[in-house]
Amino acid sequence: MSVTTADSALAQAKELLRIIHKDRPRLQRIDRYERGDHDDPYMPPHASDEYRLLAKRSVSNWMGVLISTPVQAMYVDNFRRGQAAVRGSDGAALPEWTHWQNSRLDARQTSVHRGAVKFGHSFTITEKTDKGTRTKGLSALNTSALWEDPANDDAPVVALTITQEAAEGSRGKARMWDGALEYEVTFGALLDDDSLTVTEVGKHGNSECPVTRFAAHIDLEGRTVGVVEPLIPLQDRINQTIMDLLVAQSYTAHVVRYTTGMAPPLKMVPVKDESGEVVDWQPERGPDGRPIPANINVNSSRFLFAEDPDVRFGSLEGGPLSGFIESIDMSIRHLAAIGQMPPHHLLGQIANLSAEALLAAETALSRKVEEFRKLMGEAWERVFRLAAELEGVEASALDYSGEVIWRDMEMRSLAQSADGLGKLREQLAIPVKGLWARVPGVTKNELDQWSALAEQENADLQLVDALLRSTGEDPADGRESR
Repeated sequence: MSVTTADSALAQAKELLRIIHKDRPRLQRIDRYERGDHDDPYMPPHASDEYRLLAKRSVSNWMGVLISTPVQAMYVDNFRRGQAAVRGSDGAALPEWTHWQNSRLDARQTSVHRGAVKFGHSFTITEKTDKGTRTKGLSALNTSALWEDPANDDAPVVALTITQEAAEGSRGKARMWDGALEYEVTFGALLDDDSLTVTEVGKHGNSECPVTRFAAHIDLEGRTVGVVEPLIPLQDRINQTIMDLLVAQSYTAHVVRYTTGMAPPLKMVPVKDESGEVVDWQPERGPDGRPIPANINVNSSRFLFAEDPDVRFGSLEGGPLSGFIESIDMSIRHLAAIGQMPPHHLLGQIANLSAEALLAAETALSRKVEEFRKLMGEAWERVFRLAAELEGVEASALDYSGEVIWRDMEMRSLAQSADGLGKLREQLAIPVKGLWARVPGVTKNELDQWSALAEQENADLQLVDALLRSTGEDPADGRESR
């Protein structure tokens, strides 16, 4: 490697580590809120331990729901090549999809999607390993990349991911990739330029950087934003209101009973003679010599009475809690509106809603999921192109018309789907095999099995027709008899 290339790689590693250092505090705060580790609600100075306990119990984490709901509707189920790179007639599995299965991305894709929805972006690395071509996810907390045009470029110029944090007695380690080479990076601290070393490992096998970015939202400046960060103020507002509710519930919500004009009963202790027999009772006295009042146990099984006619009994009503509850409901509705989440997903209020009303409530979420699918679908398509290039499938590596197929997660009954698919077949003359993928819950393996069974059944029918013709019978009559 030339001196110029070495100097360039060193400068890029410095810049990428600085980006990670700069972004980490913001991303760590997002990660905390997703895990339920929120900032404490306001508490007065010198708050008691009881007050601090209420503050801990006031955390009501909504961030997990806001992330999980769209992510659970995003599963890549198949990949279809474009017309320029269709697979042969031999029915062999696509090497791109084989790489997907070998990378166990059926399960691991969720982590990539969750990271992108949470932080605003996540990454994958596609590389050749001893076990074949593999793709794995990279966290935004440890990964950064540089683009010439961060808003429009699919391929970064260079990317780096930290594999080992620097600690006392050990240096940090990272991997870095550019358009042709992979590098090993070591460092003493993220901003310690003097301790930074960059060593060339070798060619990674792709014609461009093998790191792919998955973005939830991206603007024309290349900035990404997830679903958590814009909703942190609303989450804090909900926690504060719940804190106020718990304080009111603990200190003012209970009915307070009182008595006036009556001295409290005294705690009595026995007086015993020399033989140990109880001969009398007298008030128990404290260290100061004063009688100790007895504890009064007031409950539904006891009745209070007094001989003095001047004694008065009464009670103070508890403070109302309805205002706090209404405020919490309002804040959750605001959270649902800004997060494009159906309110009934958060409030659990789904009674007496018609099918049309439910569909209307789900519309905003459906649009949000569709936006995520479009952005992340393009990223997965790039992953498939990178995998095809590493596998030596040139046509697929240059195929920009291929597309991922997302699983249909809409909840419909099988009878409704079958009726609709039957109408598509009869009224629009769509081939039956072209409708198989629209059967709810069907997987690629099931589709491949159906295709093989259909081909076998067709071959059997052709054989029977040939036998009928050889005996002089009309195949149509034979099929009717069958």
